[in-house]
Amino acid sequence: MMEKTFKITSPVGLHARPSTVLVAGVTPFASVIQIKYKDKTVNLKSILGVMSLGVSEGEVITIKAEGSDEEAAIAKVAELMISEGLGQEC
Repeated sequence: MMEKTFKITSPVGLHARPSTVLVAGVTPFASVIQIKYKDKTVNLKSILGVMSLGVSEGEVITIKAEGSDEEAAIAKVAELMISEGLGQEC
């Protein structure tokens, strides 16, 4: 299992468009990928799950991946966070 922590820098947090970008980016991976915010953990491949967290700008999230392509999955999330202006690694 691998995990990385990010601070959300997007002014709108993880709402519709940012959530869609993340979900679409990780869907092709075989690994189980989860996002943890405060005391809730949801499947990062679920747009409704991600949006239900209500993550705002300045908040900290943890992405966990477990499976055969977990390293590539975490790398993709990190790439999307930076390239799309969603967040930065903590």
